[in-house]
Amino acid sequence: MKISTIPVVSVVIPMFNVEKYIEQSIRSVLAQSYSHFELILVDDGCTDNTLALIEQFDDFRIRVIKQANRGLSGARNTGIDAARGIYVALLDADDYWAPEKLAVHIKHLNNNPKVGISYSPSLFVDDDSVLLGIGQYPKLKNVSCADIFCRNPIGNGSAPVIRRSLLTDISYFGQGRDKYRKMYFNENLRQSEDIELWTRIALTTQWKFEGVKQALTYYRVNEGGLSANLGKQFASWQHAVSLNRVNAPRFFKKYYQLAKAYQLRYLARRAVQSSHKFTALKLVHQALICDVRILLHEPSRTFLTLASAWLKLLPNALYLRIEKLAMENLGQRKIS
Repeated sequence: MKISTIPVVSVVIPMFNVEKYIEQSIRSVLAQSYSHFELILVDDGCTDNTLALIEQFDDFRIRVIKQANRGLSGARNTGIDAARGIYVALLDADDYWAPEKLAVHIKHLNNNPKVGISYSPSLFVDDDSVLLGIGQYPKLKNVSCADIFCRNPIGNGSAPVIRRSLLTDISYFGQGRDKYRKMYFNENLRQSEDIELWTRIALTTQWKFEGVKQALTYYRVNEGGLSANLGKQFASWQHAVSLNRVNAPRFFKKYYQLAKAYQLRYLARRAVQSSHKFTALKLVHQALICDVRILLHEPSRTFLTLASAWLKLLPNALYLRIEKLAMENLGQRKIS
């Protein structure tokens, strides 16, 4: 017997040439312990074998929407606008979920009507889905606008489950040829579109952000992603966050430098992971110069980033031995 045709949660997966990962991503949704969902696959102009691979899935809960390439934000917006659920869950095509992901978040949102976005910690996996011993373990409770802006506790685009009513509150129509198209994510952004949206929600609505304790998202980190142009990433972040400056100029005056310092520290960690030794050193020192409050607010994480950047200058074999000892004594590493 089929479940009701009106789903409680709509899962949106944007797809652009993701043949290597899409099967695992879809299977992780279909394996959810909570089954009252629809899965919206947005073909954002795929030219590889992605569409052929998804044909194997014969499940009435799956819908495929095709469009000319609009980028990640555009694909997400298309999926959100087509969603019929009272909750919308986002999943990037190269990531995947734990089987209890939807059940935990739906319970959390049902029990907390003022929470608009429920998210979870994430575990990092490599290109072959092997756990890296690295995770995002963000702040879960009493999350402020400053927390959203400076620390982005949601962490990545596969972690949040969002109330549809929140998305309705912050939606707007595009311009020109898109004047009848609903926008949620800013389609002019190719990077940092998440933090722009989360900051806009925090500054312009009363909805709360809150996380659950379980790590329910598997976030894929590949060498290409880590070694991407870090300078370009930083410039994209600066542009994205500046779009909300007009909404709260006093807030930006108080927190922009701190947020900038945290972003530089984050990029320094990425540079360490991708063995960009001198870039890592440069970025972590820039972070400290930008706003020393990161050392006061999070001394251990800031010191570890600084130490890792310096230790990375050692011969690789020696660095790996030190890293292994640190992991054995400190436990699973946390990224932020």
